[in-house]
Amino acid sequence: MTRPEVAAIFGPTASGKTAVAEMAADRLGTEVVSADAMQVYRGLPILTNQPTRPTHLVGIRSLGEEMTVGAFAALAHREIDDLVAERGVVVVAGGTGLYLRAALAELDVPPAVAPEIRARIAHEVDRNREAAHRRLAAHDPAAAEAVHPHDRKRLVRALELTAVGTSLVVGRDRLWRGPTRRPTLVVGLEVPAQMLERRIRRRTEEMFARGVVDEVRGALEHPVSRTAAKTLGLDEIALLGPAALEPIVRRTRRYAAYQRKWMRRIPGIVLLDGERPPEAIAADIVALVRG
Repeated sequence: MTRPEVAAIFGPTASGKTAVAEMAADRLGTEVVSADAMQVYRGLPILTNQPTRPTHLVGIRSLGEEMTVGAFAALAHREIDDLVAERGVVVVAGGTGLYLRAALAELDVPPAVAPEIRARIAHEVDRNREAAHRRLAAHDPAAAEAVHPHDRKRLVRALELTAVGTSLVVGRDRLWRGPTRRPTLVVGLEVPAQMLERRIRRRTEEMFARGVVDEVRGALEHPVSRTAAKTLGLDEIALLGPAALEPIVRRTRRYAAYQRKWMRRIPGIVLLDGERPPEAIAADIVALVRG
């Protein structure tokens, strides 16, 4: 087996992947490239749980700038290639599955949807979700079967993709198909749901203690792009201030459950016990890379 040039670490939010990635990188004599959709932005380091030490592709865009998957892929490929050329190996850490895949492979990105089409479809879904879902079923039965009529976000996306001649289901099925750009070890951190929930609550409480409300209020004094506006917790804090803690905990739990499902879909992933100390997990990753 070819020795990995890329050690990719994936795990749900609050699984401890940042600490593991940093320790693994130190032991391998390399650096970490982040594959997190929201950590690319400056201005919300507390809310997006940015690492405290320098990490590639963290804080590289202002909140007013858009970031597409395609643009991120180009940046990630450059950072990974440079580090492999210089150090022989690189660690990639991600909690955003699509961005992780974009960093590791040549991602088949669906064509862009014109703003007027996106607006028309969003209006259609908001006016009558059942009727919008019936239209999806008529044009893309497989996507309609995979999307619940009340799941607004995915229903809109499925109709957008239908409008440009592709399918939500096709994109999902082929996402992890095909080779990575470089020999890659993908590791997943498994943390029991109850422990993950405790970690999520503790981390959220720490965010509020560190001043996340003031951070968000200051950030919202400036333009925020459509992609940056998707940052988990931004809307809740803007609306509720300090009272947003519980809603953010609940929403983060749902997001973590989604990430755990995503993780299990990655072919060839090596699952490690995320309950252990990060140094023990990092040692396992180093052994797998060097083994």
